[in-house]
Amino acid sequence: MSILTVLLILAAYILGSIPFAVVASWVFKLPDPRSYGSGNPGATNVLRTGKKGAAILTLLGDAGKGWLAIVLARHFTAPDGESTILIAGMMLAVFIGHLYPIFLKFHGGKGVATAAGVLLGLTPWLGALTMLTWIIVAFLSRISSLAALSSALLAPFYTHWLLQDNILTSTVLIISVLMMTRHRSNITNLLAGKETRIGK
Repeated sequence: MSILTVLLILAAYILGSIPFAVVASWVFKLPDPRSYGSGNPGATNVLRTGKKGAAILTLLGDAGKGWLAIVLARHFTAPDGESTILIAGMMLAVFIGHLYPIFLKFHGGKGVATAAGVLLGLTPWLGALTMLTWIIVAFLSRISSLAALSSALLAPFYTHWLLQDNILTSTVLIISVLMMTRHRSNITNLLAGKETRIGK
């Protein structure tokens, strides 16, 4: 592994560590998102303040950093096997950066928007299909976490179907598992019928 590869993966982690929920809250003069609701620094929790602009900024920022990591990976690589490894490394690094950000003492969000940005960066069809899954489940259930878990469960299958690449599929599977572990409390609430619905 070259020094450039290591530096790019490190840069992806730092990029992922940027807490856009905190940034958006500061811009809109809102409380720290870790101090209310679920305590999660993500768009859904920011939306609980009633400031849709702050939630949209958070969503775009978190998704954008995932997308940008893939764009940078493609820019610095050639179409060969090693480039696939770099892309996989950077997509995992930016996602882990969001989950365990150095700027928030390693206590980050659940990674839904960042994962969506990563998938969108891999191919627009993959991102669109995964986001469509989220939209359909969210519309039918009105439960954000159920939509996120459904998308995470299906994303590896979508990746394999569209890209036919074992390395990228395996990396998306790791991201999906990590996302599900971050939703442990939501899974418990879902099973108990206590999960909060969108808009409440």
